[in-house]
Amino acid sequence: MPDSYAENTLRFYAEKCINCRRCTEVCPHGVFAEGEKTAVLGNPRACMECGACAKNCPVQAISVQSGVGCASAMIRAALKGKDMDGAECSCGGPGASSCCGGEACEEGCRTDSQEKAV
Repeated sequence: MPDSYAENTLRFYAEKCINCRRCTEVCPHGVFAEGEKTAVLGNPRACMECGACAKNCPVQAISVQSGVGCASAMIRAALKGKDMDGAECSCGGPGASSCCGGEACEEGCRTDSQEKAV
């Protein structure tokens, strides 16, 4: 059974991990921490679902559905010339700061600028 955070798509399969530390190096929000024998999901609530960890894992010990989280919403907003500071998060918090890993986020970081994944 994967060690996962149920409110986003991040999945970590510790039994596959070879402790290469790539996930700890590439994650911009410190979701993974170094462990003795494997990486550790240290802060899963901070995951923006950008996919950097999964793309850099040489043994597929991490999976994440990139393109559905807050990082994707921020990129789409920037490409459309919109400011995320005024966006409403479906979790009730205004703007990207409350949506991306903030304690107020309880719904998986969806914003009104993107459709919810089914």
